Amino acid sequence: MDLSFLAGDTISAAKQLLGKYISTETDGIVTGGYITEVEAYLGADDKAAHAYQLKRNKKNEMMYRDYRTIYVYTMHGHHCMNFITKDEHHPEGVLIRAIEPVTGIEVMKVRRGREHNLTDGPGKLTQSLGVTRDVYNGTRLNEDGVSISDGKTPIEIIASKRIGIDNKEEAVDYLYRFTVKGNPYVSKDKVKREDNNGWFE
Repeated sequence: MDLSFLAGDTISAAKQLLGKYISTETDGIVTGGYITEVEAYLGADDKAAHAYQLKRNKKNEMMYRDYRTIYVYTMHGHHCMNFITKDEHHPEGVLIRAIEPVTGIEVMKVRRGREHNLTDGPGKLTQSLGVTRDVYNGTRLNEDGVSISDGKTPIEIIASKRIGIDNKEEAVDYLYRFTVKGNPYVSKDKVKREDNNGWFE
């Protein structure tokens, strides 16, 4: 599919990622689902971003790449997957926080070691999809094992504050987290499930 929407405005790209079908293939095993929750990080001017004030180091180097680059970092032992937007001069990206699991659910259960809560959080979904920093950091979307394609369309998108950035001053209040209204496969929120999980038929 055409991924040029990632090269434009990062907020717009984040919203357009909702509903996209994301999949991974590891050793011939395919897992995937529909993206339900994302967070946008706007680089140099965003105090919550790893590239705030154009900070550059070994950890965040992959943010300084063209759109479609996959940036995987670790936090508290968990892997978190981001899609880079724009270009190497504007280190911005979108954190994929949750998906509605569709393909390979039994494999996800084995990888997670549980029956439920497989993909409702950034570390949970990477574990379920088999995404790790050592394998996927710096790879290219739709080229190297992680792919997205057209999937479903949200009826309504909710904008809210990002999670886990309580010490980032004014950036705490930015409404840069986007979720599919009525979809239960999101992190933290108590959701009233809507018909068809908030997707258009």
